[in-house]
Amino acid sequence: MKIQQFEYEPLSHYSYVLLSGGEMAIIDPDRDPMHYYNFAHKENAKIKVVLLTHSHADFVSSHWQISKETGATIYNSSRLEAEYPFESFDGNSAIFVGNTKLEAINTPGHSYDSISILATDENEVALFTGDTLLIGDVGRPDLRGNENDKEQKKQALAREMFNTIRTKFKKIPNEVIIYPAHGAGSLCGKSMSADSSSTLGRERKDNWAFGHQNEDEFVKELLEDQPFIPAYFKHDVAMNKKKVESIDMATAKIPIHLNAETPKENILIVDSRDENEFKQGHWPQSINIMQGGEASSFETWLGTIIQPNEEFHLVVDSPKSVKTIARRVAKIGFENQLKAIITLSKKSFVENERLDFKHFVQNLDNYTIVDVRNTDEVRKKKIFDGALNQPLHELRDSIQDIPNDKPIIVHCGSGYRSAIGSSILSNELQDVKVYDLGEVIEKFK
Repeated sequence: MKIQQFEYEPLSHYSYVLLSGGEMAIIDPDRDPMHYYNFAHKENAKIKVVLLTHSHADFVSSHWQISKETGATIYNSSRLEAEYPFESFDGNSAIFVGNTKLEAINTPGHSYDSISILATDENEVALFTGDTLLIGDVGRPDLRGNENDKEQKKQALAREMFNTIRTKFKKIPNEVIIYPAHGAGSLCGKSMSADSSSTLGRERKDNWAFGHQNEDEFVKELLEDQPFIPAYFKHDVAMNKKKVESIDMATAKIPIHLNAETPKENILIVDSRDENEFKQGHWPQSINIMQGGEASSFETWLGTIIQPNEEFHLVVDSPKSVKTIARRVAKIGFENQLKAIITLSKKSFVENERLDFKHFVQNLDNYTIVDVRNTDEVRKKKIFDGALNQPLHELRDSIQDIPNDKPIIVHCGSGYRSAIGSSILSNELQDVKVYDLGEVIEKFK
């Protein structure tokens, strides 16, 4: 068998193609299937099956599109409760792709519907672990459940993960290569390695989850210090259980407004331009979520700051950016709430007032300093004593907690998040001056 890994870097997502005997399986595909189609064309292979290890939270998958366009059969756990046609793929199930046998292993813990897929031919064995077993970590168990049963479900899933790690891989030898669905930078775990694959033996040796802790100790370690959960995660879990239209159809319906002078509707405006362009002139009431910068994390922050089903306009720097950013929005399933993609005229702009940096440095007490980094980042290293920690993912809901009797300085660790945070506060606190410390924060670190 031949295994090809594909990475979508902004979400640290890995998907896979397995080729054997002229037939092809696609595992955990992202929203855009063209790179899988190109691979099939190059190898003159028939796409036979598409498999999901679970209903993913951080991206919308193209499994239904692939099935509809190629005739491939979708396989996933019956626990996923999908609304599209599929074949159940649970423990004791097996299918063949060419000369390779694919076996399902139910591995709940990250989610109830999680499976791992053991691929075996006469020369090689591989294990696709989804978000169950990651490199250096295991998948977080707190992404399922509503507000009423969230605590109960994450505790139950954490205990399921303990059982999975202790029992489900026992008969698989150390030399088997494991291929996870996410890597370092993903919010599906907290301490993943930058490596994109590993061996089961290496994980048994180095991964904390294979240690000697008892169940209660395991659960405590797994649940502690997990990163925040973006607002769009539940939205995508639900979308991935449905028949989702193709990315091309989804993005083709988004209107484009060129050289717009004023907003046509009174809805939220997301400005994806570089922060320097944004500060030189932007529409009032805009939030600056840059398409570039900080590991290209546009999707994550768009889906964190903007709520599912919250309508918004999206500003880009030029028409050449329209197609790319439309597809990035669709990657997380926000295309239906995007009312238009806009390029701006040079009229009626609001220009950000520049910070008198020397005055700030010499008079720190004259400012309210807001640190929008995550709580654990601040705990590890505080940059300004007395700074108010308001994590960015909570900022729109915690503005009332920020004093407005002094000018406000917003900072993070690099400037990407502070650009978002300062634009949010500028919109909501119009009677106080708000400044972004931006890249200047490097002088204080």
